[in-house]
Amino acid sequence: MLVQQEVPNWLLQRAFLTPNRVALKMGEREITFSSLHTQVLQMAGRLSTLGIQKGTKVGLLSHNSIEMIEVIHAIKYLGGVTVLLNTRLTANEIAWQLQDANTEFLVTDSTFSTSLHIVINIPVFSFDTLYDIQPDENVRIQEEFNLMDIDTIMYTSGTTGKPKGVIQTYGNHYWSSIGSALNLGIHQDDCWLACVPFFHVSGLSILMKSVIYGMKVIVQEQFDHIKVNRAIMEENVTMISVVSTMLTQMVDHLERFHFRYPASLRCVLLGGGPAPKVLLEKGKEYNIPVFQTYGMTETASQIVTLAPEDSLNKLGSAGKPLFHSQIKIIENGEEQPAMKAGEIVVKGPTVTYGYLNQPEATQSSIKEGWLHTGDIGYVDDEGFLFVLDRRKDLIISGGENIYPAEIEGVLLSHPKITEAGVVGILDEKWGQVPVAFVVGVELTSQEVEAYCKAQLAKYKVPKQIYFVSSLPRNATNKLQRHKLQELVKIDKG
Repeated sequence: MLVQQEVPNWLLQRAFLTPNRVALKMGEREITFSSLHTQVLQMAGRLSTLGIQKGTKVGLLSHNSIEMIEVIHAIKYLGGVTVLLNTRLTANEIAWQLQDANTEFLVTDSTFSTSLHIVINIPVFSFDTLYDIQPDENVRIQEEFNLMDIDTIMYTSGTTGKPKGVIQTYGNHYWSSIGSALNLGIHQDDCWLACVPFFHVSGLSILMKSVIYGMKVIVQEQFDHIKVNRAIMEENVTMISVVSTMLTQMVDHLERFHFRYPASLRCVLLGGGPAPKVLLEKGKEYNIPVFQTYGMTETASQIVTLAPEDSLNKLGSAGKPLFHSQIKIIENGEEQPAMKAGEIVVKGPTVTYGYLNQPEATQSSIKEGWLHTGDIGYVDDEGFLFVLDRRKDLIISGGENIYPAEIEGVLLSHPKITEAGVVGILDEKWGQVPVAFVVGVELTSQEVEAYCKAQLAKYKVPKQIYFVSSLPRNATNKLQRHKLQELVKIDKG
């Protein structure tokens, strides 16, 4: 039986321990941990007057902002559950998730507050509206967090069918922060640049680390490679979380202007799927401290990360599991030896205990504490994980396994190609064959095909090249392959 564990309220404890440290900076605005606690306490008082209490589910729809952070912590102070919503969703998609999670209130920034009333049948409050409410000065807050309690719910991107609500406990977030600290270390002057959305686990985890470590976070509303590079150059940023497309833009900007990052930048945490080898090699060339990582919503962010001392000699690896976590490779129910590909399964205190309202999905994905990720990879003879692709994205052509990420890596190494996406389509002879979508200039299909033939086995060479102006991506810049499949259907139709 799991034993309940209680720890001090993170922000409350941090405001007591290091009240005068800067917690957040956005633009010219700086807030200490003490001031943040005061503002969050007032926000909790406002939310309390609406009837929000322990167990109340509250939807939150916002771009990155100080106000969003205040609400996230205020809901924790009251013991509510935060349902974080993707800002790129349609009103109907948001309504479905709110209903599925049985939320009682929706809090938004002013961008969204007026457009949702038509389809949302629960009270909607903008940040401005909340600030007009007189706070309850006698509000009772959680002074301790039970690590078993549900803290947040995030919906998976839902590339096929309806998305699933991933349950995340206080313990999931806590152990994620501790595992990262044991891997990357905590420095007195650490400052994390947050340019990934807080409604995504990679962004939210930065806020959790901030109050647990006592670390300053520079908040940017959204990713802009020029603003990000300027902040790294000028504001003593030591850590940043990005995905491959973001880092590519950052490196291109460096190359154009012959910049180099200062030595204060000690970690570029790279997630969001396998990174193109050409990007990792550029990072090495520019002495950028790129640490590949592997994680997902179901593991409260990273669960495997490359340790600093291995960043160069294990190029392309996601690393080894964080201290409290385990991984293994399974195929046909059997654990695979080194260098044999199979499904990545993971275990540890950061793993969700299930999907909201979906017991069958929970039982099929989580078995004896092991989460079956649906991702394909292998471990080498030293235990380093190499992620190949999503199982559902695997292309099987004439009995041969083809990993789209491998083909994409070759395409992205072409100097005229800036983006690439590969999917499999049905083929009468081979079962499936790969096709590619590329963003590039002054290119022909013949040129791209010849380039691929020089580096790939014949069966891996894309049978069709589609030139597009951009690739469909979700809010965290992950490639949406199902939309590429739809484009193929339109072309065939």
